[in-house]
Amino acid sequence: MSALLLSLWRYRGFVLSSIRNEFVTRFARSRLGGLWMIIHPLAQVAIYALILSNVLAAKLPGIDNKYAYAIYLMAGMLAWNLFAEIVGRCVTLFIEQGNLMKKIVFPRIALPAIVVGSSVLNNGMLFVAMLGVFALLGHPPGIAILWLPLLAMVVVALALGLGLVLGVLNVFIRDIGQVVPIVLQVLFWFTPIVYPVNIIPEAYRHLLALNPMFPVVNAYQQAVVYGARPDLGGLGVIALFALGLLGLGLFLFRKASGEMVDAL
Repeated sequence: MSALLLSLWRYRGFVLSSIRNEFVTRFARSRLGGLWMIIHPLAQVAIYALILSNVLAAKLPGIDNKYAYAIYLMAGMLAWNLFAEIVGRCVTLFIEQGNLMKKIVFPRIALPAIVVGSSVLNNGMLFVAMLGVFALLGHPPGIAILWLPLLAMVVVALALGLGLVLGVLNVFIRDIGQVVPIVLQVLFWFTPIVYPVNIIPEAYRHLLALNPMFPVVNAYQQAVVYGARPDLGGLGVIALFALGLLGLGLFLFRKASGEMVDAL
């Protein structure tokens, strides 16, 4: 583990320049540039809000704002987008970068580090845009948003651990790359993002304990929407699970790094 981190530190210039180049290249011929990273998720939020706000707005207790549902939705999407982007990109990362891994000598751990850095940058820009939207909607977040960096770290650890495991396996079993988008879609609807928890019948709410993203998304919503401190007990359990999953992902990555290059 220490060797991976040390090699990553030595190649930090390569990682940072790759993140910058990826950002510039993606929007090189676009007039709006990086704003598209903000426009796409906000457009998705607007669509859900227009369709469902009249149905669900009355089911959000404790918020005296006619745009309560849109605020709740944006808080959940902020957490989910970071998770889904890291997992989705890591699944195909080693296959897409196969030629680079064969031709250039560099620490392979730099590749997922670039994905994490780029995803965090995208999420940070989205967060800043959402702060402006919250202010326009008459719901400026309180001091509880200071919990978000810690919550984002939990999301990154969970997503990177899962992404590394799936990404390594996808090199040898390509069906995984086809299944993951479907599973992510199911997990999205299994997480209370576009609907509040209180519309789920009591008899089925215990099933949310099977969803590792639920405590994190709920913590985002508590901090942003209600200005409350997250449930540290449930969040601590997920943080430990995320660290364990991250350790497993790094272990598999280190053990299979050489075989992946041969398989590619």
